[in-house]
Amino acid sequence: MSIVVESVRIVARSRAALLGALAVASALLAPAAQAQLDITITEGRERAVSIAVVPFGWQGAGPPALDFAGVIGNDLGSSGRFAPLATADLVSRPTQASQINFQQWRVLDADYLVIGQLSAEGADSFRAAFQLFDVLRGEQIAADTRAGIVRADLRDTAHRFADLIFQTVTGIPGVFRTQVAYVSEERRPDGSRLFRLIVSDADGENAQRVAESPQPILSPAWSPDARRLAYVSFESGNSGVYVQTLRTGARERVSARAGVNSSPAFSPDGRMLTLTLSRDSGNLDINTLDLTTQVLRQLTTDAAIDTEAVWAGDGRSIYFTSDRAGGPQIYRVGTEPGSRAQRITFTGVYNARPRVSPDGKLIAVVHGQDNRYRIATVEIEGGRVDILTNGRLDESPSFAPNGAQIIYGTRENNRGVLASVTTDGRVHTRIAAVAGNVLEPVWGPFPRE
Repeated sequence: MSIVVESVRIVARSRAALLGALAVASALLAPAAQAQLDITITEGRERAVSIAVVPFGWQGAGPPALDFAGVIGNDLGSSGRFAPLATADLVSRPTQASQINFQQWRVLDADYLVIGQLSAEGADSFRAAFQLFDVLRGEQIAADTRAGIVRADLRDTAHRFADLIFQTVTGIPGVFRTQVAYVSEERRPDGSRLFRLIVSDADGENAQRVAESPQPILSPAWSPDARRLAYVSFESGNSGVYVQTLRTGARERVSARAGVNSSPAFSPDGRMLTLTLSRDSGNLDINTLDLTTQVLRQLTTDAAIDTEAVWAGDGRSIYFTSDRAGGPQIYRVGTEPGSRAQRITFTGVYNARPRVSPDGKLIAVVHGQDNRYRIATVEIEGGRVDILTNGRLDESPSFAPNGAQIIYGTRENNRGVLASVTTDGRVHTRIAAVAGNVLEPVWGPFPRE
């Protein structure tokens, strides 16, 4: 594994791409059933909170429009912090507060109880409500009601309820309404490969194809408003950086300069990108590109390889990977040309692919030691390193917008899969695709109302 993991891939694939004609098919929000994700808790080092999520009462014709309790229970369970009771183990099925016998739930050692109602208001309009109770105290501690919900938004409403439950109990904002972007690689019977850029809900549902190509797609990056993705594609015969609007499918090639074009990352205000470019010199350096004016500014000029840049939350500095000290380490540089780079990591022979936590206190990195590459966090002030994973080839860390989890890529049975770990290292989750390899994950920001 090298400092230039992405850059090496880009150079190699550029050469391969020049050998033949290229074809690309982009399809905004086309279903991508083969790229659906399956989430499994693989390790937990603390007692999960026991919670009973009772099937919601339903008032309407036919079966319920959505299994709200199922979605909420799956959300909470997938976090690893909650252990929802199996439906078969529920001692009763109250849908109103007056129907609850708290002693029954105490016998089951349930810490919390969720009840709710779903009703049809019209042909395509629904009302949903839930209540969360502390079983030991026998008190309601959270509730919400939503009316005028169209059928397409029912699952989002269930995620919203799960977020509120999660935050009420843990004190941490829930991320069940957020999305994840990743690349799916499928090997076809004739030996060729098909790459898809996928966006799905955080629970793996509603996987949608954003772009598709027989040539590599790399490095997806979210805009801060969650409306656009930047990514690298080889469809033109060389690496190019594209920005695509998810709702409309409109996209723009923003960088296709000679040599390497890689590692896009949006600035906190969404107006600029950082890019790794080789340009005329052939040396990889960090640049910023103003998406409105197309003004390009080169921030690093060292003879070393500088790549994988990401913005600090205040937009005034950038973290990046460089081998200027002889091996890959993380550096920080101001966004004004002429700023001097400052080394951030000193523990371990390999630290690469930095990602900044939402609170700006940590960076997640790929930490290499003894030919093993694992996900670690580094305190920006103080330098403490905490190794969170135990794989041999873990890569591409990305913080959840609440800062409580990190999603990353790893290998399992010679197959690329996704996984996540809480930032305290206590809960580990495996996120596998139904088919093909999945890689290059990036967690999207909180949705804007």
